[in-house]
Amino acid sequence: METITLGQLLGAVKGTLLGSYGDLETPIFQVDTDSRNIHVNSLFIPLEGDRFDGHAYIVSALEAGSAGCLTARERESYREDKFYVKVANTQRALGDLAAWYKKQFQIPFIAVTGSVGKTTVKDMLAAVLGVKYRVLKTEGNFNNNVGLPLTLLRLDHSHEICVLEMGMDRFGEIDYLAGLVHPEAGVITNIGDAHIERLGSRENIFKAKCELLPYIKQDGLLILNGDDALLATLRGETSVRTIFCGQGEGMDYRAQAVGGDGISHIHCRMTTPHMEREVKIPALGEHMIYPALIATAAAEYFGLTPDEIQEGLTRFVPTRMRMNILRRGEGITILDDTYNANPQSMRAAVSVLADSPGEWKVAVLGDMLELGPFAPALHKGVGACLGQSGIGCLVAVGELAEYIAQGARDFGVPQVYYCADKAKAKEILPSLVRSNSTFLLKASRGMKLEELTACLVEQTKEA
Repeated sequence: METITLGQLLGAVKGTLLGSYGDLETPIFQVDTDSRNIHVNSLFIPLEGDRFDGHAYIVSALEAGSAGCLTARERESYREDKFYVKVANTQRALGDLAAWYKKQFQIPFIAVTGSVGKTTVKDMLAAVLGVKYRVLKTEGNFNNNVGLPLTLLRLDHSHEICVLEMGMDRFGEIDYLAGLVHPEAGVITNIGDAHIERLGSRENIFKAKCELLPYIKQDGLLILNGDDALLATLRGETSVRTIFCGQGEGMDYRAQAVGGDGISHIHCRMTTPHMEREVKIPALGEHMIYPALIATAAAEYFGLTPDEIQEGLTRFVPTRMRMNILRRGEGITILDDTYNANPQSMRAAVSVLADSPGEWKVAVLGDMLELGPFAPALHKGVGACLGQSGIGCLVAVGELAEYIAQGARDFGVPQVYYCADKAKAKEILPSLVRSNSTFLLKASRGMKLEELTACLVEQTKEA
């Protein structure tokens, strides 16, 4: 973050200065929201949630070194050496500050949303654009109304482009986030079943994702997955230049998977308005052609050459627990995809497992959350996918995962183990370890299935 002053802060958040402190030139070097990790001369913003109130930690944050704080209510007392800025809502003020701060940087911003693959697309965009530009990107799960403003506040004048992931689980969230950014380019990866519990249908999810569209600059770019049935309905309906990517005929950017080693990478034949060549993507699964196409479309828009794009694609490294490939001894491979899950990403991961070279293939799958009344049928569908893909063994973990087990049995998976919790799964997994095998682990974030990844690592030898 570049240094700002107390006076600039007051203007950005339309705040009122409380207490006796009055030096408007006081420098602020950073914004902190966690009182356990305070930096000297930072601004402390106490956030409020259903089960916590950061206002309770203002005193400790100031004692730890913050120069001052925001507050949504007046205090009983004020330190003379610290500033207190009153705002109506501290979380909203965080967004206001980030929106003001973003305007200090005349660089392109790219917004990425969608039901599946947002993080992969964000990472692929950053890898490719990073060949030519210094890129700031969303880290971890900082893609909501707190994380995105904090990402914007990490900008400094060395950055030349910014790639922002935008998540949502209800109407209005993308509208708010996009309104902070007003991106030059926007991406919607696809429309799936994630968060269908709140939104009720894919059509409503589509509408919520499309809240991004009005905020893209008029001379900017929209990149869409043209193979997605709902996104395809936007052809000819957008007010900005729109690029459709996919495998089908008539796509502006098109790719077909043409091979790979089943271990570390795939190859695809890519056709764009500026190149036609075979490229290597250091990831598994045919679904990886979509982030590669999206990154290529954005890269051509921002002036990269075909050689630079190809180099950038090879630089891609997935975020931790996003289909990370762990090589172990005796030909054992662990596919750690435990960061999150929904029906579409589950099926894509099962396809990767099916295409792996292991003689013995085990899927360790847990609950997919936020599916509401659709959960039983959608979990059974994943189980059916396992049978149709020829997977030899399933370990289903969690309450909802019992439906995955049912679907797997119905579709002929030879060995199916149902575990109500991870403790039971830890008892079973050692007996399933054998040479020349591949394990896939995947579930929603709330399941914390990476504990089972750790268990498998303990049970196997280093490569």
